[in-house]
Amino acid sequence: MSLSALLPSTSASRSTSAPAAVPASPVAASYARLAEVFPGLRVRELAEGEAAPHGDGWVRADELGAGGPALDAFLAWDEEQTLRDYGAAARPDVIASFGLHRYAWPACLLVTVPWFLHRRVPRVPAADVAFHRELGRMAVRVREFACLPGDPAAALPGARVVPDEEALRAEVRAAVSEHLAPVLEGFGPRMRRRGRALWGMATDEVVEGIWYVAGLLGEEPRAMAELELLLPRTAKPYVGPAGFRELTAPDGRTFPTRDRASCCLFYTLRPEDTCVTCPRTCDADRLRKLSAAPGA
Repeated sequence: MSLSALLPSTSASRSTSAPAAVPASPVAASYARLAEVFPGLRVRELAEGEAAPHGDGWVRADELGAGGPALDAFLAWDEEQTLRDYGAAARPDVIASFGLHRYAWPACLLVTVPWFLHRRVPRVPAADVAFHRELGRMAVRVREFACLPGDPAAALPGARVVPDEEALRAEVRAAVSEHLAPVLEGFGPRMRRRGRALWGMATDEVVEGIWYVAGLLGEEPRAMAELELLLPRTAKPYVGPAGFRELTAPDGRTFPTRDRASCCLFYTLRPEDTCVTCPRTCDADRLRKLSAAPGA
């Protein structure tokens, strides 16, 4: 199951060198590039003093974490969509699993896309992020970010320079954890999951979100290599490594895959239609699905 219908992929080259001039925002170029290759998600930065959008389909991440009426309304959308598209009602824990995936997948990109494209890691606390799922829009306030020595953005307010790439990877892990921890608190009781199971889902959203976007950018191999470094097996509270591996089809073609640390429970609606990275999907079925995919 994915956030939305897959979009045509495009290729683009990227220079890892920092821009010559100090940017107005440390993340504006990253979010603009994301919108170019993935129009299904657009991110707007909030101005100083501007309130996060609210109502008319908007919900703040901290409201989801509170687990009250805002989360009820958010999950009602998943319940209606599931009944409409599959002709059957899903269990409440399955609905909550779908809802978390559909929020966490784009939310992780707020951190991972600037890191991947421009080596800048924004802090995005739950209270500073709002989401409009039907429009595919996010609003975010970036007060603080980490960057590497020599980045012109280090002159901006809120910049924190870290010494090297490993320190920057630690910033990614911390920023995602800071944002998702309260959100998981809200979703956890609805999903009947706790601790390791919830962070297994978070791990998968980190990996599969930027893996997908990197494919649109034409940089899938680099993303896979960097994700292996970002998520070693010991990176708590995350569960397990990125875990990429390669499958070889009978005709000699190779396909990257991984085993998810969690299951989105989509099999409870369509047992025959599991995700290609689902731990329930055997390698033979993965190869069949990957070989039949457009552009394979």
